[in-house]
Amino acid sequence: MNEGPNALLLAVIGVAIMLAGYFLYSKYLSKKVFKLNAEFKTPAHAFNDGTDYVPTNKFVLWGHHFTSVAGAAPIVGPAIAVIWGWLPAFLWVVFGTVLFAGMHDLGSLWASVRNKGQSLGSLSGRYIGPRGRNLFLVVIFFLLMMVIAAFATITADLLVASPTAVIPTWGALIVAVFVGQAMYRYNWNLPIVTVVGVAALCVLVPLGDRFPLAIPEGVLGLPATTWWIIILFVYGAVASLLPVWVLMQPRDYINGLQLFIGLGLLYASFVIATPTVVAPAINNNVPADTPSLMPLLFVTIACGAISGFHGTVSSGTTAKQIDRETDGRFVGYFGAVGEGLLALGAILVTTAGFRTFEEWEEIYSSFENGGVEVFVQAGGTLVNQGLGLPESLSATILATMAVLFAATTMDTAVRLQRYVVQEIAEVFNLKIGMYTATAISVGVCIALTFSAGADGSGGVLIWPLFGTTNQLLAALTLGIVVVMLMRKGRPFLPALIPMVFVLFVSMFALILQVGQFYNEGNWLLFGLDIIILVAAVWVMLEAILAMVRTKKLDPEPEDEQLLTEDEKLPVGTPRR
Repeated sequence: MNEGPNALLLAVIGVAIMLAGYFLYSKYLSKKVFKLNAEFKTPAHAFNDGTDYVPTNKFVLWGHHFTSVAGAAPIVGPAIAVIWGWLPAFLWVVFGTVLFAGMHDLGSLWASVRNKGQSLGSLSGRYIGPRGRNLFLVVIFFLLMMVIAAFATITADLLVASPTAVIPTWGALIVAVFVGQAMYRYNWNLPIVTVVGVAALCVLVPLGDRFPLAIPEGVLGLPATTWWIIILFVYGAVASLLPVWVLMQPRDYINGLQLFIGLGLLYASFVIATPTVVAPAINNNVPADTPSLMPLLFVTIACGAISGFHGTVSSGTTAKQIDRETDGRFVGYFGAVGEGLLALGAILVTTAGFRTFEEWEEIYSSFENGGVEVFVQAGGTLVNQGLGLPESLSATILATMAVLFAATTMDTAVRLQRYVVQEIAEVFNLKIGMYTATAISVGVCIALTFSAGADGSGGVLIWPLFGTTNQLLAALTLGIVVVMLMRKGRPFLPALIPMVFVLFVSMFALILQVGQFYNEGNWLLFGLDIIILVAAVWVMLEAILAMVRTKKLDPEPEDEQLLTEDEKLPVGTPRR
């Protein structure tokens, strides 16, 4: 086959387009569409409780938001999707980030901030109606259940496969607690705390590479994966209950910086090694088990192009910590750009991290072969070639990146599921506390994870539905944003166009999966698919009716509640 393009050229083009999106398109969205106001009193100030509502420096909050939304999905999705060729994945990630993900993430964040930090479920009740809210909560509940169960299993498998990542992963929690105390309790200088915290994390990586740790197989008759899953669920429950400034926020902040250092090493390797892409631009000889590119590409790569899960994070935790409304541009839109850069890196690694096309084709001999393992393996080779780091250390760096992304998404999802359970209880006029809601959230996901055996394989049992459910949620979220913009008399096409496209491809994929599950006799997935399909169609119909009704209404007045001088955070100062 003909030699492909240089990976460095693709990296430069992709990064340039994404940065142009941030500096140009996000500026238009912020000023003309959402009209972000630096003086608006955000929920973090209006309801500051030191636990969930915490006014936060935008750089600290960006780290929390970025690592919460990223997870392993922007690695897994692209690492699988390149089986169709590098070009479709490249185009969807680059332009999806700029025109779809940035709009979706910033829009959902703005919508929640303008509505007292309410979640998507509550927002759907206000702007679509009570029926839409109830069905919206069903979709969110299933999505978060998939994320928590699957990421627990994925993270456990990574810790078993990469024992060198154990010390960096868990050592990061200890560092995060000290960082949180230094920032919020002792008010240390943020740059100093940042440098010390990141330096400590960087020391942990070679330490983990030197001293790999593994849980022995067969402890109390259980495999190592089972023990890691149990540990992860205990951690997720505790982290979701602690005040956000104690662990999750500082951990995500310094992890985000460390992960960007890892991305920097990856992109530096492209610059120095200038590897050639060996995969075809369009693969006309895909394996027999590969589904059609349309519409599966657009749900296989969800995170990294557009992801409904981001909306639950934006409206679930991030909106409660925004200091100034104008910070949403950096936190929301640039958070999407950060994930797009990770997805772009995954595409380049898994298409240029092989010496020959034959090596690449051997790995991608089946649709099920791509994933995190390919990213770690090929990325380790590239970093070794470009920067001269030992392959073992390079692989440890990338494995740690993958584990940290997956673990931070899991614990954030547990916190979000707690909110959803409490909202569902309110539908039935019940009020349950945070501990009960967390117990229900974790209990359901543990039951699913171990439903197929002690190895935790049940955690990925309903994963085939994740991509389509995730994209459906993105479309439904954009539907709420469209209604809000119409109610305020703002330009709504920047949200409507992505909504229509994502709704089409996700519904198309969901219908195809209904037939697939029926033919396979997989009645669990078939039933869940039908439930999600009906709920999504109903919610979207309610949203369309709301749009029609909105055209007949006068624009609603703006909320003029503004910050006082005492509530304004000095630039660069975290505060709880």
